[in-house]
Amino acid sequence: MASTTDGSAQGYRPEMDGRAHETTYDGFTHFTTVGALFVACIVVGLAVGGVKHAWMSAMVMIVLAHVATAIGLMSRSLAWKPPATVLAVLLLMLLFY
Repeated sequence: MASTTDGSAQGYRPEMDGRAHETTYDGFTHFTTVGALFVACIVVGLAVGGVKHAWMSAMVMIVLAHVATAIGLMSRSLAWKPPATVLAVLLLMLLFY
């Protein structure tokens, strides 16, 4: 939120904890981003198994998506990068298998 000249966050009343609201929102967006990439990995992994009939590869990549998502949720610095990498590999598998 925008700050006023006195340093307080605009839109928050004095009895509200603006910092806690911002922290909660940041956590929500982090979880939502990583979660959406995880769901995309699962969907593309099922497509690899169903369309290309490569179920063993799809299962390995889905397990890898679980691990990458856990890493992304625990590490703020990595965040969306591990599941996005798995998604990119799955998309390449879907295209070139």
